[in-house]
Amino acid sequence: MFQLASLTDVHWSMSGEVVLMTLLGGMGTIFGPVVGAFVIIALRELPRAGSASGSPIITGVIFVVCVLAFRRGIVGELSAWWKSAPAA
Repeated sequence: MFQLASLTDVHWSMSGEVVLMTLLGGMGTIFGPVVGAFVIIALRELPRAGSASGSPIITGVIFVVCVLAFRRGIVGELSAWWKSAPAA
């Protein structure tokens, strides 16, 4: 917008968030980081829709479950499932 980067844009948490998006979506895939970005942004915005006091805890639990359930990322797991599905 103003052609400058504020200090919040170069803080370590911003680059950590990008890494989390990539890991959650799936490394080594084209669409993995995009899917991961949608999930992370949705998890960040979801508690704002309601007025839950424990929203960071809920977001953290959902994130941990996703990481434990999808070892190859969301796109990687869907791709493996698609390849292993019997042909109809």
